[in-house]
Amino acid sequence: MKNLCCALLLLLPLTALAVSYPIEVDESLNGAEVSVSPESIDRDLAGLLVYNYGARPVECSAVFKNGPEVPRTRQAVIASGERLPMTVKFRRDIIKLRVKLTCNPQ
Repeated sequence: MKNLCCALLLLLPLTALAVSYPIEVDESLNGAEVSVSPESIDRDLAGLLVYNYGARPVECSAVFKNGPEVPRTRQAVIASGERLPMTVKFRRDIIKLRVKLTCNPQ
C-alpha cells in the first residue's frame, strides 16, 4: 500500500503537465485599463481572468476558438477594481486556443 501511494505521488506532477496547451490572446482594449491572464484549467476547459484596474466599468467580450469547433462568446461588465473569470468548455480536447478579447470603457 505504501508503494502504491508513493507511485501515485510521483505521477501527480506528470498529470498536471498533460493539461498544458498554448493560448493566444488578441487584445483590443480601446482605452480600457484591464489586465488579462489566460488559464488552462482542464483538457477541454479554459478561461481568462480579467481584472479592471481603471476608474470606470468596462464591457468585455471574449471569443474563444478551438480548431474546427464553433467559437464560443462570453460577455461581461466588470466594475472598477473587480476581477472576473470568463470560462468556456469545449466538446473536444483543446490543442491550441485562440481568444479575441474586446473591451470598451463605459
